[in-house]
Amino acid sequence: MEMKPKNLWKHVYASGYQHHATIPTIYSTNEDEDESVVYIKDLKKRKEVYGICGECNKPGTGENWCRPCNAERFKRNFKNWTSGNINIDEFIQYAQLNAIHYYRCLEWIPFEKFQNITYIAEGGFGKIYSAKWPEGHIEYWDIENQKWYRYKNYEYVLKSLNNSSNISSDFLNEIKSHLQIYLYDVVTCFGITQNPNTKEYMMVLRYCENGNLRNYLNKSEYYIGYGLKIDKLQQIARGLLDIHNAGFVHKDFHSGNIVHNTYDPFISDLGMCQPVSKQTTEIEGVYGVLPYMAPEVLRRHRYTKAADIYSFGIVMNEFLSEEIPFNDIPHDEFLAVKICKGHRPKISKVVPKLLTDLVIKCLDAEIKNRPTAKEVYQTLTKWNDEKYDKTSELHSQIKECDKIREKKFNRSSEDKSINTQSHPQAIYTSRLLQFKNLPKPVNSSVLFNSDINYTNQLTSANTCKMLRCSIKRIGTK
Repeated sequence: MEMKPKNLWKHVYASGYQHHATIPTIYSTNEDEDESVVYIKDLKKRKEVYGICGECNKPGTGENWCRPCNAERFKRNFKNWTSGNINIDEFIQYAQLNAIHYYRCLEWIPFEKFQNITYIAEGGFGKIYSAKWPEGHIEYWDIENQKWYRYKNYEYVLKSLNNSSNISSDFLNEIKSHLQIYLYDVVTCFGITQNPNTKEYMMVLRYCENGNLRNYLNKSEYYIGYGLKIDKLQQIARGLLDIHNAGFVHKDFHSGNIVHNTYDPFISDLGMCQPVSKQTTEIEGVYGVLPYMAPEVLRRHRYTKAADIYSFGIVMNEFLSEEIPFNDIPHDEFLAVKICKGHRPKISKVVPKLLTDLVIKCLDAEIKNRPTAKEVYQTLTKWNDEKYDKTSELHSQIKECDKIREKKFNRSSEDKSINTQSHPQAIYTSRLLQFKNLPKPVNSSVLFNSDINYTNQLTSANTCKMLRCSIKRIGTK
């Protein structure tokens, strides 16, 4: 009697993953299989972390995942499905053959499998819908029952891109970006479908019930303290670090593209995400949301990782201060000029000083003065530990600021409407901007349009020295 294979996988805790590993992607031309398809190259280490496959008795390539065995399963099933488009079929097949984890496994999902399809919003490049998928996405091969285990009755986002019925390179490139970046803090793409009425192709993405970061703040019925905000900012910084470590820049980093489920934030919308090497030295126009765009980008200079850091600084301040950047003025060329001249959004006077200093550093007009994603992540990680240390300066700052803010905390609908009111010409969706002859970026002698009395901080030797020392103490590899 033939023995049934057994489940020999190990339970993997988040700490078991190899975070931020700079590795070739599944689209690499590297001939060495282990170099191009696995996060952990060492077989012994993979066995310790993931366990072994009960079918081939080899170490897993990811949690509950054996790439060689699953690739054979997918290959045998190729004849049982088609999207009707050879380019999409080949794209999905390639992803399935190289998937080392369900995060990197795409499926063709017939549109009729979705239920309760509901329009959510339209952005700068396409439309967003929510939908139920009763069957759910693949998570792993159930080795004992010999079938795919699926996460059932989960809600998903269906995202179409404008003119995607023609399968533009932009559509496939955005999905490719999801596969090329380690997706621990980035929204997962599970597959592709097609609306039979509009013929538009759609990405099937993780649904985050609290919407974007701004919605999360507005919907919260409870006070969100600075300690929790540091934790969430650390997760966002970790996702941005993963994007940068993969050799990409996001290029459209703003609070509308950071979504939040019940517990965690995720970076979304990789439509403009591109390898740094593909950036041109100067471009005719730029796409983005004006308040979040670095001054050098507004001047149509090369988009760098430092431009993403500037955008992170705006997002960080919006999250800490709970103020929408420049929501009371038109987003026009006059604002672009002011940004180049050093004008920045307000920073609340009750944001802890150490956090304010990091925001200021990210928003420096000089690219070389901004921290890297690794430095931002390491600083926030350090602070995430220090916030519990009653002897630390950060702990005392958080305690004092939380005490002030919590007294004023009021989540009435009236207060929310005041906080979210915007000028009719304040535009928070990505669009083409073609400003000309903008002034050279400088730091303002007076910090920001702010209610805090910090002057000359961007050029303050003490502030810069303090942040550099903070980063140096954590160490870099």
